[in-house]
Amino acid sequence: MNGRVGAGGLLRAALAPGATASAAGPYALFARLRESEPVLYDVELGTRFLTGFADCQAVLAGPAFAVPDASWLRRERPGWVARPAADFFYASLLGTNGAAHERLRGPLAAAFAPRRAAELAAGVEKTVDELLDGFADALSGGATADFQALVGYPLPVAVVGELIGVPRADREEFHRLGRDAARLLEPVRSDEDWRRADAAVTALRAYFAGLLRERRARPAGDLASVLPACSGGERPLGEGELADLLVLLFVAGFETTAGLLGTAVHALLTHPGQAALLRADPGLLPGAVEEALRWDGPVLMTERLALRPVEVGGVPVPAGGSVTAVLGAANRDPRRHPDPDAFLVRRPDVHVLSFGAGPHYCFGAALARLEAAALLGPLLERFPGLAPAGEPVRRASACLRSFDALPLAATG
Repeated sequence: MNGRVGAGGLLRAALAPGATASAAGPYALFARLRESEPVLYDVELGTRFLTGFADCQAVLAGPAFAVPDASWLRRERPGWVARPAADFFYASLLGTNGAAHERLRGPLAAAFAPRRAAELAAGVEKTVDELLDGFADALSGGATADFQALVGYPLPVAVVGELIGVPRADREEFHRLGRDAARLLEPVRSDEDWRRADAAVTALRAYFAGLLRERRARPAGDLASVLPACSGGERPLGEGELADLLVLLFVAGFETTAGLLGTAVHALLTHPGQAALLRADPGLLPGAVEEALRWDGPVLMTERLALRPVEVGGVPVPAGGSVTAVLGAANRDPRRHPDPDAFLVRRPDVHVLSFGAGPHYCFGAALARLEAAALLGPLLERFPGLAPAGEPVRRASACLRSFDALPLAATG
């Protein structure tokens, strides 16, 4: 078997549901792929997979690459054009470039600006306390409780729901809709993925269009109230564009953060020595969050297109050629982070690509970090004997790392 076929086999194994949903994840396979062929072209998927930190960072931050956008959609995937999910995705912040991207991002930056960080942090801490009270009740009497169901998902849903202005009574339904819409992130989308994503996007668009109309009549100081006033200029955002911004903010605001919360808690509880260090020194919290993002971050990969002929890792990429930065592999590149498979809350000089880089750096990265730090400290303090209880259930996804269920118990 030649090196290329071997590397292709490693890639297929790494992206298989069994690897991505396993406790160990695809990281050992990614490491072997990085050693054998760090820039691997997959003919079937039509993209070059990058597994080295420097290559991934250069692609994400460099001016020679862009995300697939609406023009790419019409040219390369005309059969998707009529789909509501594709129409949404390739016109959103995730699927626009240059001036079109800035036109959408600018109003968000302006709308967030008046909100003081201290006010936001206080709201997150209050929500954490409420959810941990409920978690403690569920653990009483030696019972097992699902962290993801009781805390991991409800926390980011509550935070982003409060930020945008989604009433509490409406938020539970958004968990399911958000998961269905997130199927668009998968590198290969089945007919069922499209069906569920189309239905979810259609429902979410209708909901947020209605919320915007309601806030125009009765402003409440939330993003749904403030965003329209921040979207002026030469080309103000239309009603549909504003609704789509809120859809993206809500879905992205809890899907990846929920993944981070679950994987961070699991990492700490399966490394009790590291959890003990964090209990003894809460000043390690920011570093622990970064290490959790590095060791098992919520997003495994993201795609870019070359705007002109370019080389990546010594491999030529033609104009229009696709490259996929495998973030999970890059974060464990030993050339950037020595002893990469060790989980170390005191690891120095951590630099992660978990939120991307460059013009598409995740808008909600600071909020996700805030939520993780606000949760981990109180969780470890209030539940010193917290430990895994039973087999966790990983989400079956080639792109997202999260738990469908994370059973825990308070021991000792």
